[in-house]
Amino acid sequence: MAMNTRKGFRFTTYEAPDQTPFEKLFEIFQELITHTSGDVEEALDWLRELDKEYELTDDDYTIDDFIEDLKAKGYIREEFDTDNPEGGQGEEGDEEGPGGGILSITAKLERMLRQRALDQIFGKLKRSGAGNHRTGKSGRGDEHTGEFREYRFGDALEHISMTESLKNAQVNHGLDSFSLNEDDLVVEDTQHKAQMSTVLMIDISHSMILYGEDRITPAKKVAMALAELITTRYPKDTLDILVFGNDAWPIPIKDLPYLKVGPYHTNTVAGLQLAMDMLRRKRNTNKQIFMITDGKPSCLRLPNGDYYKNSVGLDDYIVEKCYAMAQQARKLHIPITTFMIAQDPYLMQFVREFTKANKGKAFYTGLKGLGEMIFEDYEQNRKRRIKG
Repeated sequence: MAMNTRKGFRFTTYEAPDQTPFEKLFEIFQELITHTSGDVEEALDWLRELDKEYELTDDDYTIDDFIEDLKAKGYIREEFDTDNPEGGQGEEGDEEGPGGGILSITAKLERMLRQRALDQIFGKLKRSGAGNHRTGKSGRGDEHTGEFREYRFGDALEHISMTESLKNAQVNHGLDSFSLNEDDLVVEDTQHKAQMSTVLMIDISHSMILYGEDRITPAKKVAMALAELITTRYPKDTLDILVFGNDAWPIPIKDLPYLKVGPYHTNTVAGLQLAMDMLRRKRNTNKQIFMITDGKPSCLRLPNGDYYKNSVGLDDYIVEKCYAMAQQARKLHIPITTFMIAQDPYLMQFVREFTKANKGKAFYTGLKGLGEMIFEDYEQNRKRRIKG
């Protein structure tokens, strides 16, 4: 650790921050509850197994003490089923607590999980004011450019530079008969900032957990981090999240920790249709779609309501429908950025053709660094499109 002194830097041995027994367990519990999709029972079972192996607790502070602290601090709640006074096991995602009730996580912990995902993926970010998407144009905004111009009707009073305006008044009227009028006023120019409406599509088909590789947990963390990023840094932006399997449906941000993969095929077309429907309702904003997928569309819903499915390779009929959706989004000026978390050459070729049809962007990535790339694209894609 480097410490700044008057003479330069002094290096000392790194010392881990002191953590209470609760803080140590809570850090592990937050990771476990993300992997178990909000299932308190499963997360605590894993925590107990880890405790046996690594001796996380002792007689002075047990797992039961930890559970009581979670309740006291408002991170989990214990609810009692009045129709089942004898207690017993609850629904999936719940844990029977020491008092016989059902344990579930609270909105407070949901928010904390989003903040934790943001810190893990994007690093520490300071809260920012409204707007915050830079463009190449000056105008009414909240970021000063350091340049001055004449006052125009409608300019905010707080943007008037009193120093420059008084200087003009002295030059124009002299010191003996000092007066300040509208022609003397000078305004410090500000940079116009744009708004962005984003739809994040998350593939929850069964292939997202096939072959012993958990792809859904990193995707879920990215979604939570992106939601927290927009809330804290770009409060005028909008983020809508949808999931797609055999069909597509929107989910609220608060439900992200509970997201699970289902026994689904991949109806990419339904996801894109819903994403564009959501963005059509947004007025006067830039629009974009992020899609996290393993890249293999395998399902369509036919006009008669039946499902057309093909899990073998890439089906030409399904693929052509995907390309048509990409072209439709292009006509609506909605770029699609695809994050393909698989390395199969034939899937990568499909994503290349899909991206070409939309004139969007694609990233071919493993699970590591997925969040950093989404963040980089969220920043850069916006600036590039607005300047263009």
